[in-house]
Amino acid sequence: MSQRAAATRTTAASAASGRSRKDRLRMALGFEGIGLLLLVPLSSLLFDKSAVTLGVLAVLMSLLATWWNYQFNLWFDRYYLAPKGRSYKTAPERLGHALLFELGLLAVFLPLTAWYLAISLWQALLLDLGFMLFYLLYGYLYHWAYDLLFPIPEQPANS
Repeated sequence: MSQRAAATRTTAASAASGRSRKDRLRMALGFEGIGLLLLVPLSSLLFDKSAVTLGVLAVLMSLLATWWNYQFNLWFDRYYLAPKGRSYKTAPERLGHALLFELGLLAVFLPLTAWYLAISLWQALLLDLGFMLFYLLYGYLYHWAYDLLFPIPEQPANS
């Protein structure tokens, strides 16, 4: 593919998704900030670990997840929604979006959690699955609310 064709495809994908880099950054940072404020105290109570210990792990995970959030949402919009010529997600697409996002994170977080907390991979899996369930529900609700608060302007159809 020529550079011109690639640039045209990227521009078309950005126009179809309607989200600027600034908007995507706001979306990702808001997601992680609110998520940490909810998750750290809750997980400290549920898993009988100090808020500081889980907080350090959660912040590290949050930094990685923020990067993944930005990249994954850009990819999803560019390679899934843009070819369909729309910027909105259906309910099943939102579910698939959330599941794929969390599975990508689990692949990285499992060994990190086991190492940092000095626990078995099984225990890390159970902890990470608890975090995943939290973020699965939270991610679905957050992105839905974000789309309502910051709607994407509809693009005119090409004739």
